[in-house]
Amino acid sequence: MMFRTERNRIRSFLVAGAFMLASGAALLPATPASAQTQARVLPDFTDLVDQVGPSVVNIRTVEKVAERGGSGEMDEEMQEFFRRFFGQPLPNIPRQGPRPNRPQAPQEEARPRGVGSGFILTTDGFVMTNAHVVDGASEVLVTLVDKREFKAKIIGADKRTDVAVVKIDATGLPAVKVGDISKLRVGEWVMAIGSPFGLENTVTAGIVSAKQRDTGDYLPFIQTDVAINPGNSGGPLINMRGEVVGINSQIYSRSGGFMGISFSIPIDEAIRVSEQLRANGRVSRGRIGVQIDQVTKDVAESIGLGKAQGALVRGVEPGSPGEKAGVEPGDIITRFDGKAIEKPSDLPRLVGNTKPGTKSTVTVFRRGNSRDLTVTIAEFEPDKPTQTSEREEQPASKPSASAAAKSLGLTVSDLTAVQKKELKLKGGVKIDSATDAATRAGLREGDIVLAVNNTEVGNAKEFESALVKADKSKPVSVLFRRGDWAQYALIRPAR
Repeated sequence: MMFRTERNRIRSFLVAGAFMLASGAALLPATPASAQTQARVLPDFTDLVDQVGPSVVNIRTVEKVAERGGSGEMDEEMQEFFRRFFGQPLPNIPRQGPRPNRPQAPQEEARPRGVGSGFILTTDGFVMTNAHVVDGASEVLVTLVDKREFKAKIIGADKRTDVAVVKIDATGLPAVKVGDISKLRVGEWVMAIGSPFGLENTVTAGIVSAKQRDTGDYLPFIQTDVAINPGNSGGPLINMRGEVVGINSQIYSRSGGFMGISFSIPIDEAIRVSEQLRANGRVSRGRIGVQIDQVTKDVAESIGLGKAQGALVRGVEPGSPGEKAGVEPGDIITRFDGKAIEKPSDLPRLVGNTKPGTKSTVTVFRRGNSRDLTVTIAEFEPDKPTQTSEREEQPASKPSASAAAKSLGLTVSDLTAVQKKELKLKGGVKIDSATDAATRAGLREGDIVLAVNNTEVGNAKEFESALVKADKSKPVSVLFRRGDWAQYALIRPAR
C-alpha cells in the first residue's frame, strides 16, 4: 500500500513538473526563432541590389566651350571642385598662349558638365534617363557596373516630362523589368540606385509617400522619402519585386540637399514617351486650344455642378479645335473621351496623350446642363500670346442702375456691335462701375458679364431680368470675361 502511494506521488510530481515546464515556456524571453520572425518583417534589399544593380548606369556629360587665351594652370578651387564631385582632379596642363605672327584657329575645350544616372531599357543598348541630365551636352558618356564606358548618342529628350533616351553600341546588356504602376501602393518599400554627387552605385531606400502628386502639367509624380540628391537624377525607383516603377527626377528642398521629399516619374508615362522618342526622336502631343482653371466649391454649388470637379474654360483660342467644336468660355469640361476630369491638370494629360487628328468627345457643363462636343485633336504648338483690344466704343444704351443691380454694386450697359465683333461675343453687358459687393467678389469696371445664375444675358434688359429672378437669400453666380479670360464670381449682397 505504501509502495503504491509513493508511486502515485512520484507520478503526480512528474505530471506537475511537465505542466509547469510547458507553461513556463511562454514566459521565457524571446528565442532566436522569434527574433528571426521579426527580422523577416523588415525589408532586405540585398537580393534586389544584386538583381537590378547591373542594369543601372552612371552618366557623365561633357560640354565643349571655347578655350580661353593666356597661360597658366587651372586654379586650386577648380581642382578641388573636380576632386570632390568627380573623384579625381583634372590634370594640371599648362596652357600656352598663341604664337606671335601666326593665325590661330579657334579651339574648343571639353569640360565636364554634370553627373547623372540612368538604367538599361533594352538589351541592345537603349538607356533611359532624365532630359535635364543630357540637356546641352556635347558628349554623353555611359559607364556600366563592370566599368565599361561608352559614348552614347542622344536619341531624343522631352523637357515637358523630363524623359530622355540615349543609345550605346552594345548588346547582351542586363535590361530592367518594368513594373505595373497601378499596383504600386502608398506605404510600400521602394529603393533607388544612382550616383549622388558622382558616387556610383549608391543604394538608398524608403517608402512611397503619395501617388498622383501634381507638380507638373503632364505628369502625376510618385512622392517618396527615398534619399535623392544631385546625381541620382535619371536613376530607377525599384519596388520589392525588382521592377522599375519610376525615374527619380526631382526633390523638394530649401537647402539644395535632400529633405525627405523626392519625386519620381511614373514608369508607364516614361515608357509612353520613350516609345515616341525611339520612333520619331520627338514627342507628339495633342491640344484643343483652351485655357483652363480650377472650379471652386462655392462656384460648383452655385451653378448646380454639385461638387468641385472638372476644368473651367477661361478662354478659347481663335480657330482652335476647341472653338471649332463649340467650346465656350465659362464651360466646365467634366469628361474627355468618357474619362472623368477631377481636377484641371487631368485635362492636359489626357489631351496631350491623344494622337493628333483623333476625334474625341468633350463633355461640358454649361448653364446647368451637360452636353457632348466632338473635337478633332490638333498637334501641340507653342502658346500664342493673347491680345486684348483696348478700343473703346460709346455704349449703345445708357448705363443701367436698377435697384437689383445697385444691391450688387453694379452698373452695366449694352455692348456695341463693334465691341461684340471684336470680342467675338453674341451678347453680354459691360460693367461701367463696380462697388461694394461686386468689388468684394472681384468684379471691376470693364468686365463683360455673360451669364447670371446659369442664364445667358444678351443685353442690359436681360441682365436686369435675371437679377430679379435670383434668390435673394443666396449668392448670385456671375460668369464674366476679362480680356480673353472667362471666370466665375459669387456676389453676396449686403443684408
